[in-house]
Amino acid sequence: MIEKSMRQFLSENPRIKYIFFGGKGGVGKTVMAGAAALWAAQQGKNTLLASTNPVHSLSSLLGQNVFGKPTPVAGVPNLTAYEIDTKDTIEKSKREIREKIEWFLKFADVKTKADEFVESATMNPAFEESAMFENMIDLMFEDKYEVYVFDTAPTANARRLLGMSSVYSMWVNKMVQSRQEAMTLRELLSYSRRKKEKDPLMDYLLKLRERMSRAKTLLTDENLTAFFFVTLPEALPIAVITRFIGWFHEFGIPVGGVIVNMVIDKTSVGADAPDFVKNRIAMQEEHMGTIWKEFDGKVRAILPLFETEVRGVPMLKRTAELLFA
Repeated sequence: MIEKSMRQFLSENPRIKYIFFGGKGGVGKTVMAGAAALWAAQQGKNTLLASTNPVHSLSSLLGQNVFGKPTPVAGVPNLTAYEIDTKDTIEKSKREIREKIEWFLKFADVKTKADEFVESATMNPAFEESAMFENMIDLMFEDKYEVYVFDTAPTANARRLLGMSSVYSMWVNKMVQSRQEAMTLRELLSYSRRKKEKDPLMDYLLKLRERMSRAKTLLTDENLTAFFFVTLPEALPIAVITRFIGWFHEFGIPVGGVIVNMVIDKTSVGADAPDFVKNRIAMQEEHMGTIWKEFDGKVRAILPLFETEVRGVPMLKRTAELLFA
């Protein structure tokens, strides 16, 4: 039995502004994020539904193009949707890195060209996630909307994405310390007037540290942020979110609860149903036992397996009614 529903949870936490949905790929994160955003908009709140998943599906879900820029959702007042353009984000980040490297090389009187540094910095597999994280916190810092609902990448990526605020903070602190030590040594060894010049790299590091500190504050504030995990009544997605809920707790990211999706309504299945369907129901019932045990008090909603896929605003409204029943 659900102890506290989605509706109850959000009514008890009225200041929550940043809502994230995550889980294993294919469990219905985009649909749940869309339904939650639609519901928030229906409550009269100016809401942004944004996808930080490189494999976007918001446009398909909504039946309209929301790629590349925040776009009002047709037929839903107060709701704007946005599939972040990963390519544009990465190119923008590359330009910024090039500018910073060129600026630093000039400051340090190093004649090497910036190209090889830019290539090595941006070839890292985590660079796309880093760029996406920057875009996500830019949206949060703009503070243009009353509610932000994020459809995240599969949980492993979301883990790194949201954990970057802590990782960045540790890295920047080390960089600031190293830079301070280097500048102190330079002053000891130098008799030139350059020691009195402004240090652009230190300025950049201090601003980045302040930015990451602010991001971490928002992401770990249980009054403002909640991360919901979506699962199916199946072994693998349950195991995935069990592992990652613990990880999110370690990073201090507030977990709002668990949503169980695509549960077969056994009352609609007759005695003459195929064995395949009966076996699926039996399997789901077994895994629901695990869900009640593992996520005791954290299950916020149970959504049925619909007779058709969820696409378009009418189906999304139907989903929202059940999610916030």
